[in-house]
Amino acid sequence: MNVAILGAGQLGQMLALAGIPLEIRPFFLDPQPEAPGSRVAPQLLADYTDHAALDQLARDCQVATFDFENVPVEAVNHLARRIPVYPPPRALEQSQDRLREKTLFRSLGIPTAPFQAVDSLAELEAAVSRMGLPAILKTRRLGYDGKGQAWLRDIADCAPAWHRLGGQDLIVEGVVIFRRELSLIAVRGRDGQQVFYPLVENQHADGILRLSRPAAPDAALQAQAEHHGQRLLEHLDYVGVLALELFDCEQGLLANEFAPRVHNSGHWTLEGAETSQFENHLRAILGLPLGETTTVGCCAMRNCIGNLPELGAVLAIPGAHYHGYGKIPRPGRKLGHITITAPDAAALAARLRALDALLGDRLAPDT
Repeated sequence: MNVAILGAGQLGQMLALAGIPLEIRPFFLDPQPEAPGSRVAPQLLADYTDHAALDQLARDCQVATFDFENVPVEAVNHLARRIPVYPPPRALEQSQDRLREKTLFRSLGIPTAPFQAVDSLAELEAAVSRMGLPAILKTRRLGYDGKGQAWLRDIADCAPAWHRLGGQDLIVEGVVIFRRELSLIAVRGRDGQQVFYPLVENQHADGILRLSRPAAPDAALQAQAEHHGQRLLEHLDYVGVLALELFDCEQGLLANEFAPRVHNSGHWTLEGAETSQFENHLRAILGLPLGETTTVGCCAMRNCIGNLPELGAVLAIPGAHYHGYGKIPRPGRKLGHITITAPDAAALAARLRALDALLGDRLAPDT
């Protein structure tokens, strides 16, 4: 089976690697020369809106997917008129606009922080006066890892934030008090089968994910997250992996955003789960039975931001698995990740402390 992947970043690379043992042949389309995925599968070097390139993929492949949510919807729709594309273009379109995304959550009964679209500085000032401060002004489209947003801690912050981000569609969101940031990795097959991974606890710095690990089991919280995930999967007639980012608040889980693709907070599944998120995504889009999502021992994932630690030093840590992306280093760029597995929580904490020392960005006393 040949699978087209729009986007040849590290997520595409890991999808391709997961497919090879299943005798799946991946083919990439990406406008960036020597993208990470090109190291493991053929890359068609063309713009995503190049109809001739998309038609070639449709001739060579039986199904298509994508590895990031900013693929132009028009390109996905063009391809979908020729071969099946999963997740469906509708899900991609919803995820690309923060206002549509938040409105969708609300329509499905999934709680969110307060939000409002703002089209002028006066509207912004009125909105924050109503919802309170602090708040965050965000672009409705694009923006990730903390980009395209500005914190508003005082009414005087509104004007400079508006002048920095204005000229495009914006949304302002109220800041909520939360205990921790969580994510749910959900999978739905072509036949409607659904599986969910354990909730993952995430730690960020400078808007970029640094650490993910399965949260301590909490049946009520897991059930609440799966209820939200199920509403999304079924409403969108979804196929593939979907990541739902959540805030764990005193009043329950609030949805932040969803990603219609495999997700950074699911990288731990490569070595820490019975079936990785990448393999389950391929199983889902090809109509194959979905794999078990249970964890194997204790595990965690650390991102490598801006630079990579020395390979030998990482591999000297028991249970460490090194994943480099083949990217040129630059500040704030995700260059790779390391998963750590251990037989118990104490061993995991010790191994994470050893990894912290190599990475130089220790996050919290208990990691």
